[in-house]
This record gives sequence, structure tokens and C-alpha cells, in this order.
Amino acid sequence: MTRQVLLYMYLLSVGSVLGQVSYTIPEEMAKGFLVGNIAHDLGLQTKRLASGKARIYTRESGDYIELNRERGVLLVKERIDREALCRQTTPCALHFQIILENPMEFYTVTVQITDINDNAPTFEKSEMKFKISESAITGAKFVLERAVDLDVGINDLKSYELKPTDNFVLKLHNNADGNKNVEMVLQKPLDREKQEQISLVLTAVDGGEPQMSGTMLIVITVLDVNDNAPVFTQSTYKATVTENSPKGTVVATVTASDADQGSNSKITYSITNTLDDIRKVFEINEENGEISLIGNIDFEESRHYQINLLASDEGGLTDSCKLIVDVQDVNDNKPEINIMSKSNVISEDAKLNTVVTMINIEDRDSGENGKVQCFISENMPFTLKTSTANFYSLVTDSELDRETASEYNITVTCSDEGVPSLSSSVTLTLQISDVNDNAPVFERSSYEAYIVENNTPGLSIFTVKARDADWNQNARVSYILEDSSVNGVPVSSYVSVSADSGVIHAVRSFDYEQIKDFQFRVKAQDGGSPPLSSNVSVKILIQDQNDNPPQVLYPVQTGGSLVAEMVPRSADVGYLVTKVVAVDVDSGQNAWLSYKLQKATDRALFEVGLQNGEIRTIRQVTDKDAVKQRLTVIVEDNGQPSRSATVIVNVAVADSFPEVLSEFTDFTHDKEYNDNLTFYLVLALAVVSFLFITCLVVIISVKIYRWRQSRILYHSSLPVIPYYPPRYSDTLGTGTLQHVYNYEVCRTTDSRKSDCKFGRAGSQNVLIMDPSSTGTMQRIQSEKSILDEPDSPLEVSQMVKLGLCAVIFPSVFGCIILIVIC
Repeated sequence: MTRQVLLYMYLLSVGSVLGQVSYTIPEEMAKGFLVGNIAHDLGLQTKRLASGKARIYTRESGDYIELNRERGVLLVKERIDREALCRQTTPCALHFQIILENPMEFYTVTVQITDINDNAPTFEKSEMKFKISESAITGAKFVLERAVDLDVGINDLKSYELKPTDNFVLKLHNNADGNKNVEMVLQKPLDREKQEQISLVLTAVDGGEPQMSGTMLIVITVLDVNDNAPVFTQSTYKATVTENSPKGTVVATVTASDADQGSNSKITYSITNTLDDIRKVFEINEENGEISLIGNIDFEESRHYQINLLASDEGGLTDSCKLIVDVQDVNDNKPEINIMSKSNVISEDAKLNTVVTMINIEDRDSGENGKVQCFISENMPFTLKTSTANFYSLVTDSELDRETASEYNITVTCSDEGVPSLSSSVTLTLQISDVNDNAPVFERSSYEAYIVENNTPGLSIFTVKARDADWNQNARVSYILEDSSVNGVPVSSYVSVSADSGVIHAVRSFDYEQIKDFQFRVKAQDGGSPPLSSNVSVKILIQDQNDNPPQVLYPVQTGGSLVAEMVPRSADVGYLVTKVVAVDVDSGQNAWLSYKLQKATDRALFEVGLQNGEIRTIRQVTDKDAVKQRLTVIVEDNGQPSRSATVIVNVAVADSFPEVLSEFTDFTHDKEYNDNLTFYLVLALAVVSFLFITCLVVIISVKIYRWRQSRILYHSSLPVIPYYPPRYSDTLGTGTLQHVYNYEVCRTTDSRKSDCKFGRAGSQNVLIMDPSSTGTMQRIQSEKSILDEPDSPLEVSQMVKLGLCAVIFPSVFGCIILIVIC
């Protein structure tokens, strides 16, 4: 591969770098083909391509080349067909830019595509027919269709060959545009009587390697007597047309003449262009030679057209000429604004002249119509700076403040200098990112809140709120309770503050009678780095609640002795018996007390003052009134709901103390008797229940223990030699044994078949002894040892009897106690 590299670099006014590199590669290279080492040729390090997010920016060249950041090379992304890309234009090149960020830089890259011989010459028609009079003179010319080879340079069309050459030879004429006109020249007169039709083969050969060719069949019909060919008045015609002219617009008219007469002088006009799209844009009237538009004319696509024209008569004689059409430009294209690179977000503390966006402007018109000026709206902290022709940079020109404006919609407008002027615009949305430059601010300079006493711990009291003008994490406010104390106790034991919401919760239940108000400070701190904060003073006021009932100070209620007020029988109406004195530790209306007589032995004898609690007689005391009077007075506060207390006032209506004493002594004795009876009944029930449960547990434990011991002896394979202490009592015999006896029990592995040998006192008694006891020996008249039958019916029956006794005995004992008490 032949590769040329050109590099130009210079410094821009806004700090970005522009350079130009050129490469040359053949067409039809496979995907992944190496174009060039762009990093090396630009003098950049590979890691700079990755950190700067290098990318290719192209507007019209298509997606043929890709950038490998890791290797720093340009690669072919897809197969490049030079003929499809550039047609006949030479040289054929791709133009694009390499864009880097942080800082922003761009480089212009040109990749020239060279041609290879991949297209054979082709004719538009596979067959061409001529009608030639037999009177055609030697040297008569017949224009043939030119072959088309999409390749260029040495791979383009090189030569033609005509076979056979009995009557005709091939003649080529070079045009000013480099193309060749192909003519077939008659070198031998025709004789229709000998050969009415002649077939020739025209072969077109290119100059490539390997050589490629294409053919076309020429069929000639020999006619009689047409010896004059048409002749155009000019060999080259010129015309001018304005772009965007409507269809049907007449561009030019060509004229040809024929010296023959009759049908042989009738001329037919036609367009012979085959390489381009001439016949899709222009058409010619076959009869009068008028050329008009049938397609769109665009100056930016083609600035001039060459139309090849042919005039032919009925005898097959022809003449050719060409029409050159120049297209005049009009201002029909708006400037195109292309965003090469842009930042969507910029920090509010960005420095002046920070590049925000890089813009490329393109106007396809020419001359004054293609000159463009760009500007942005006023009163914005940005400006446009021109770096090179058609390249602009949007930069900051004053300080930014996100709290004043968090977003800018920047409209860039570009206008050309055509008449009338055309313009286009694009709106760039730029977000201003936040920095932590604002401290939280509370909604109030101080707070004051109320809470009712006896609150539930954890109750929400109220909320402090602070706002931060910053955004996101910098505006996230956390609330902190500053360290302080209330009456020597840390304030954190009274209240807590939710860090996220600022809700103040009560940590404990407050008591108005102990503390009426307290103060503390709350700090609001944002989430920035470093964090900013502010604080505020908070005062909590405790509100009283009716949570204390009235307390009776007089008369004093005692459990052991009885106090009575004496009223002489001579007492008159309104006699002051006594005064109930009560207080309420609450405050306000919760402490306002009222007194009422709830119950009385004789309600018609006494009354209670509503406000002062004085008990007075409301009628004259008579001899019929009972000596012992019992008054129940209720004391209520004024709270909602109200609370109350009751007091019993004993009044003795008598003139002497002995009479009073006898009456109240009986009353006291009866009361004490009933209280004692209730106490003993409860105690007896508890004792009976305890004895029952204890006996049941002991019996079950003993039986389980014995059963386990018997099972151990039953399964043992070792001889058991128990030792018995002396002087066992025989409870079923004659009394205490007078001698010391040692008994040895020898057993085999199969104890059920073993014999027990020991000394006996003339009976068949079997001795059973609990190894852990030293008490009485029992005799059981049985043929089998209990060791052989550990779960005998006798033992089960004993267990049932003992259980029944344990249940019945405590119950009977408890009943007896109850009867005695009653």
C-alpha cells in the first residue's frame, strides 16, 4: 500500500488544536484494513485517544472509516467502492474530523481512494441498428454508441475494435473533455443486391491489469439512395439555466439540415449520453430539436452539463453535436449547523473562556450566497468565537450561578449574505451543575412548640424545616440536635431530631408538675463537601393535663382506727359538723374542686357545700335519728374528663361519749371479723393446692426411680453382691433381728434361670432391699422374685393406691380446715 501522510497543526484562539493528515488507500479493501497510525502521525499518545473519548465526526463521507482508540489506528469499517462514492470525479477522497475532549481538540483527516480495475467497459445497448443506403459514398461516417467504464485513469476505457472490417473501419476522435467519439466509416461501397444486412461486433477494451472488455452487436440494413447526411448548424451549442427552474423550461434549440428531399430529408433528433443522468434531467423534441427540463436542476450537485445530440435522417445518415449547459446559482440553501462536540452540563464555578460547544457551519451555495455569519441571543454568559473558516466555539464569558439560572437554552442563529438572506438556528440546552456554595436556611429565626404532658414516648412534637438553595446532594439537609443540658440532664434524653425530616420527637413522657418548658438548638447541615450548616433555637412548652385526682387532706382515712365527728342532739339547722379539705396538684381549671354528697345514712339530715366542702345539718336533730351516721363525699375537679376522690365521714349523733363508743366498737369488730375470715379462706385454699401438687410429684418421681433400678438389674450381666447394714426390722415377723446377717446373691447372665442360695430362718421369704436405704425389710409371699417381674400387677396396684391417697388426703385435710374456720 502506498500511503502519504501530511500533517498541519496550529494553535486556536480558544485553546483547541487543529491539524490535517492525509492518507491514500486503494478501493475495495476488506473490513479491518489498516489505513494509518493516526496517533503516531498526529504525535499523540494512545491513552490520550481513550481519555479524550476520541471519535470520528463526518458530515457527508458516510461511515467507511472507524477509529480504534486502543491501538490508535484508522481501519476500514466497510468496503469502499470508489465508483459508487465519487463516480468519475478524481481524485476521490473521504474527509472527516477526529474530535477529542478534555480539552476539546479536532484534526482534519483526508483519505484518498485510488481506483482498481474492477469494472469492465459496457455498452448501454447490446445491439445497435443502422439503415444505410447502398448509395452511401465511401468515407461516410456513422456515429456509434460509446462504451462506459466506471473506472478512471489507466483502468478507464482504452481502445475499440470492430470486426469484420470488409465494408467498415473504426475511427476515433478525441474530445476536449478527454472522451472519444466512436465512428464507423464506410470504406467499401455497399451493394444491397449482394448483401441486404451486415452484422458487425464492436469491442471496447480498457487499460487495466488484467484487461477487461465489453461488446455490442451492430446490425446494418442496406437501403437505397440516400446520399446526404444531416448537418448541424453548430458543432457546439451553449446555454444557461437557473437552478431550481421548473420542469418544462426550454433550455436551448438545436437545428440540423439535410440536402435530400422527401422522406430522406426528415431529421430525427436524440440525446446519446449514456454515462451520466443527462436523459433524466433533459429531453429533446425529436422533430424540432427543442431541449427542455424534465428533472430538477441543482447548482450544488452539478454546475454544468454536456449533452451529446444526434441528428439522423430516414436513410440512416447522422450527424452529432454537443450542448454545454451552465447552471446559475441562486440562494436556495440555508446554512447547515453541525454540532461537532458539546457539553450538556457545566459546573457553575467554570472558568472564563471554557469551551462548551464546537460548531461547524456549511452553506452549499457559492459566492455571497455561501458566506455565513453566526450569533447567539443577548444577555447570556456565553459568546461565539471563530476559530477557522466555518468553525465556531461557544465559550463562557462571565461567571455562572446555578441558583440564579440552573439551565440555559442557547439559540445559535446563522445567516448567509444572499438576497434574500436565509438563516437557520439550533437551540442548545446546557445544564449548570451545582457546587456547595449555600448554607441551609431555616424557615424561622426561632421555633416555639407546645406538647401536652403525659405524652407517649416517641410522639412527634413538630417539625423544623431548613432549605438549601443548592441542588441534589449539596441541598440534602440533615438535622442534628446540638449538645446541651436541661436541669443538668442531657437534652437528648428529652427530645430527638429525625436527621432526614427534621421531625422532633419526645424521648420521654413529660410531667407538667416537674418541668414546664425547656430550650435547645437544632443544627441543619447539608451534604456538600465540605458541608455548610446553620442552627436555630427551639423552645418546648409543656401543657397541663388533668392527670391528678383530688387528694383529700381531711378527714384522714386510716385503716386501723375509726374517726367520727360528734353532733349533739341539740344541734340546730346549719350546724357545722366538719369540713372536707382536698387539693389538686394540677393547675388552672383542672385544679378547681367541687364537693358533692354521694351517699348518706340519712340524706335529709346533712348537706355538703359545693365549693367549700363544709358538712352542715339541714334540719333539726331529733331523738329518732340514728347514732351512727355514715356519709360518702365525692370531690371532683373541673378537668375534661374530670377526676374525683371519695371520702367517708363517720358522724355520731349523741350527747355522751360512752354511747358513741359502744356503737362504733361493734361496727369495728364486725369489719375485722369479715376481713380475717376472707384471709384464712384464701390461705387454706393455697395450702391444699400446694400439698396436692407436691405429693403427686414425689410419688411419680419415686416410682420412676424404682422402675429404672429394676431395669438396670434385669439387663446386667455382672454378679450383684449387695451389702446390707445390720439389724433390719422385720415388719411382718417377730421383731428386730438380733444378729448380723450378710446375704450374697449370685446371678448368671440368664438371671431368670439362676438359683439364689442364702441362709433362711425356716421360711421361703424373699428379701427385697433398695440399695440406697437402711430401713425396714419387707416380706412378700411370692413364688417369683420382683426382680424377675419388674412390672408386676401388685406393684401397679400399689402405685394406684398411693396416688389415690396422695390426691384424697390433701383434699380431705383442706376441707377439714375450711370447716374448722367456718
